[in-house]
Amino acid sequence: MMHMTFYWSRQVTLLFSSWRTDSWQSYALTLLACVLASVFYQYLEHVRYRVRRSGKPAGEPLLSQPNRAAGKWSAKKIVDGLLFGLSSGLGYLLMLAVMSFNGGVFLAIVLGLTIGFLWLRSKDEDEIAGVNSSCACA
Repeated sequence: MMHMTFYWSRQVTLLFSSWRTDSWQSYALTLLACVLASVFYQYLEHVRYRVRRSGKPAGEPLLSQPNRAAGKWSAKKIVDGLLFGLSSGLGYLLMLAVMSFNGGVFLAIVLGLTIGFLWLRSKDEDEIAGVNSSCACA
């Protein structure tokens, strides 16, 4: 049965018809998998940010002019593209999991994204804010 509103139940079908929970143990493992997948998504975004920032001085903005001498297909661009693809794919899978409309799955994914952000990405935001606050833009 496909739900179109949020519901609270330990019985959920997630992403595939073979991934069904019918006990509290399988539901708890499913929620743990959702939390871990969400943290991993934030990790991929963090690594992608680090790859894009590598080689730039600390005070240089992220959106500065690209280095044209690096070539069209540098290793950095290929790695960034692969990380983007992995991150996008995982993000869409998380979105589809939320679309199961199970309240526990929704909360587990939000919890995982929050943990991943606070653990990994909040430092990235601090760096951006530090660069912007030290900018003499007048």
